[in-house]
Amino acid sequence: MAAHVTEFERYAIFKTGGKQYQAIEGKTVAIEKLAGESGDTVEFSDVLFRKLGDGQFEIGQPTLNGTIKASIVKQMRGPKVTVFHFKRRKKSRVKKGHRQALTVIRIESLGA
Repeated sequence: MAAHVTEFERYAIFKTGGKQYQAIEGKTVAIEKLAGESGDTVEFSDVLFRKLGDGQFEIGQPTLNGTIKASIVKQMRGPKVTVFHFKRRKKSRVKKGHRQALTVIRIESLGA
């Protein structure tokens, strides 16, 4: 059985918080925490790749001119991750929990 692949006409790849994300106009993305409140506008200048339409691509070396504009939807925390360290025969056990702070953004424009 073949996997279903969705291909978008226009999208971009940008970098923030040491990670890369795909930006599609109108979609929401959960990224590393950014300063700001709900409704604030943010811009991302580290645009690595942009697809503009039928066979039109822009590839940055390392980045492209222009910015991706987005608005902050909400600030939240991700799911809990449990970390457990254990050393056998040493009576050493450490259990820690962590929840990553996230910012959910809605992509407004790809800045083409």
